[in-house]
Amino acid sequence: MTMTRRMLRSVLVFVPVGCCLSLASACNGPRVIHEQPVLVTGERVPDAARAGEAAASRAAEMQNAHRAAADSAAASALQGCTPDVCAALARGEVALGMTEAQVLAATRSAPAAWSARRASASAVLVPASLGTPPRDMQGEIAMVQLASGRVSSVAYREGAGVRVVQSAADATPEGRAAAEGRMLLAEGDRLAAAGQSAAALDRYDRALVLLPNEPMLQYRIATLLDEQLRPIEALMRYQRFLTQLEIQRIDAIGNANAKLADAIARARERVIILEKQAR
Repeated sequence: MTMTRRMLRSVLVFVPVGCCLSLASACNGPRVIHEQPVLVTGERVPDAARAGEAAASRAAEMQNAHRAAADSAAASALQGCTPDVCAALARGEVALGMTEAQVLAATRSAPAAWSARRASASAVLVPASLGTPPRDMQGEIAMVQLASGRVSSVAYREGAGVRVVQSAADATPEGRAAAEGRMLLAEGDRLAAAGQSAAALDRYDRALVLLPNEPMLQYRIATLLDEQLRPIEALMRYQRFLTQLEIQRIDAIGNANAKLADAIARARERVIILEKQAR
């Protein structure tokens, strides 16, 4: 009797354990995932060539529609334009005095290419995307400002900064060269202030090509050469600085006069010292 009870107890203990083990083994077993078929029996793969032709056809239609819209905008922009504006449109250049429609025609762009901000009689146009900004024959356009419906200024993105055209003189080749020279001069000043003398001298040399008659540019180059222990070229730059000042007969006033007088005195002092060293 006692043995029977013990056997029953052992059976009752092992039954739940066996059930748990069987359940655990069932959970860790492989699962069958019923995926949808890629192709049903009897179907055929679509012709890739036809799909490519359809995409090319849609792209061509969109391009033709864009070209037609640009041609229509150009035709309407040419109506009633002044001779200067008509000439600028023919060159593909944004000019002062243009309307917004004429700006689109000059840049061969659509309204979607611009982000416009308007306030009463003024408006500001900037590129909608920096990846593909509108351009004219002068370069990449950073901003167009209109006053009373006419272009009052145009900003171009250049390698040394942003060049702004606000007058007819700024739009000439001479005005553009002067603006680029001033940007290089400002960049050289920033590099010189940061202690990057070699890079600053490079910017000053490039600016001097565009601004050959800028005395203070000669002085900046001379001081950098003097610091780099290149006395012969520094002496020549100091002398050119003083000569240009005498030729131009600059009569500055106030603080500018004090700064100029200090530069003149320092240049003359360095000329004397460098001449003695050269001997």
